[in-house]
Amino acid sequence: MPKTATPMLLQPISGAGAGARRSSAEGLSPPPTARLRRRVLCAIRADAPPPIHLSAAAPSRPAKPPVCTADELHHAPVSGAGWRLALWRYRPPPHVRPARNHPLMLLSGVGTNAIGFDLSPGASFARHMSNQGFDTWIVEVRGSGLSIRDHDNSASSPSGAFDDISNGTLALDKSSTLEVASVQSSGFSGIDYDDLGIVALDDPPLLMEMTSFFDRISKLLEEASLNKNFHEITDKISVLSEMVESSAVIGPMREESLRLLKNFQEQIDSWEHFVATQMNLNSEYNWDFDHYLEEDIPTAVEYIRQHSRVKDGKLLAIGHSMGGILLYAMLSKYGFEGVPSNLAAIVTLASSVDYTTSNSSLKMLLPLVHPAQALNVPAVPLGTLLAAAYPWASGPPYLFSWLNHQISAQDMMHPELLSKLVFNNFCTVPAKVVLQLTTAFREGGLCNRTETFSYKDHLRYCQTPVLALAGDKDLICPPEAVYETVKLIPQHMVKYGVFGKPEGPHYAHYDLVGGRLATDEVYPCIIEFLSHHDQ
Repeated sequence: MPKTATPMLLQPISGAGAGARRSSAEGLSPPPTARLRRRVLCAIRADAPPPIHLSAAAPSRPAKPPVCTADELHHAPVSGAGWRLALWRYRPPPHVRPARNHPLMLLSGVGTNAIGFDLSPGASFARHMSNQGFDTWIVEVRGSGLSIRDHDNSASSPSGAFDDISNGTLALDKSSTLEVASVQSSGFSGIDYDDLGIVALDDPPLLMEMTSFFDRISKLLEEASLNKNFHEITDKISVLSEMVESSAVIGPMREESLRLLKNFQEQIDSWEHFVATQMNLNSEYNWDFDHYLEEDIPTAVEYIRQHSRVKDGKLLAIGHSMGGILLYAMLSKYGFEGVPSNLAAIVTLASSVDYTTSNSSLKMLLPLVHPAQALNVPAVPLGTLLAAAYPWASGPPYLFSWLNHQISAQDMMHPELLSKLVFNNFCTVPAKVVLQLTTAFREGGLCNRTETFSYKDHLRYCQTPVLALAGDKDLICPPEAVYETVKLIPQHMVKYGVFGKPEGPHYAHYDLVGGRLATDEVYPCIIEFLSHHDQ
């Protein structure tokens, strides 16, 4: 059983004997190890959903789309906001024991949908919790997944934020689309480098030339992200393209290099087009973190209370990343207002309202805040950008290999599941949400939109039991960031733990939810805590 600690000490957590269960937990074979063989997978379709169990309270609810693998799909209208939030419901099996007294609400991270909590039958946190007797609900806030704008006339027309890029096009609004290079259309699907004969990488002169070439590409990427001078960067990449074509790199190597360059140029062109159309999207992405906190989450909580068996009117809640930040902000507001919480207990996974003392990798976004404000860019197509970058991260020439470690530690997720997560879990994020979240990196921590209220200041009044968990190799929300928030909560109300061992295995940002060891190590810790406070 994992250990928990009072907020006076960072405590490693790990389950015994987990190594023997690594493959069996997911029922998947280990990833391939051939050095020069690469397989980049296309977007994986969700498994066929189980039969729908319509409750008496909602007999007319339409059939859910195939992507929804929950037992039921509900939509909760947000009063005056023009949105209906998607709620994925997982009912406990009929005869599971013990019967639980509180429903369970799951909140995901910024720019994500419900897929991260339900990747596959063998890697579904939501289904696992429902099998433990919890009436489990995943909340998709406005703009995410299957949430719907009121002007969309049917439940089969989601908000457009469920970024399925498998067809090569991301719908932004009804008048513009952003073309993206899907895995299939860009030619990355199923490439076998042995079949292409690229064993010449072992040749020192060619190896040096390719290393130098991609080093220059990396520098151009940094330059592009800092200066936003896309036309100049594109011109420079064209010069590099000519350099490769006239170099000693011949045959399949040259053709593959040129194809990679062409694909990257197309991504830059797509991004330019997206920025050029942003002025038309201000009304489409006009919300911030406080809209989630003050409108979406209260709507979801009330809807779940009405449709679940709630004896005392309270819910249990688990939040990952921004989902946990929302839960902390709720507790802070309860403390400030001096009102009882409607949460029986909460679990936060890789979450903090104060990142000032940590080396979070998100700090690299801070230099982009002022340019984004100056350009008046209302949204960031996170899903599209990750999908475009992933082929460069998962195979040769591994230009963005650092990206995988932001999501999952080495060997902690099966490649198929990681691919599905990247291609299906991320959405377009309003710039206002990103800009407000960046206040968590400034003195005083996360603030409201007017910067008149700090969400960390009133956690000392928290009267809701909290379990705060961190991953030892989480680059986005390191353990020291999690602890920075934990220490603000009364010691008798909080338990804190870090998963991972110095010699491994390690846990990165998503591994607490979907890593291959989570079922055996993380979930039991969460279930024990929630069960104790479900009495």
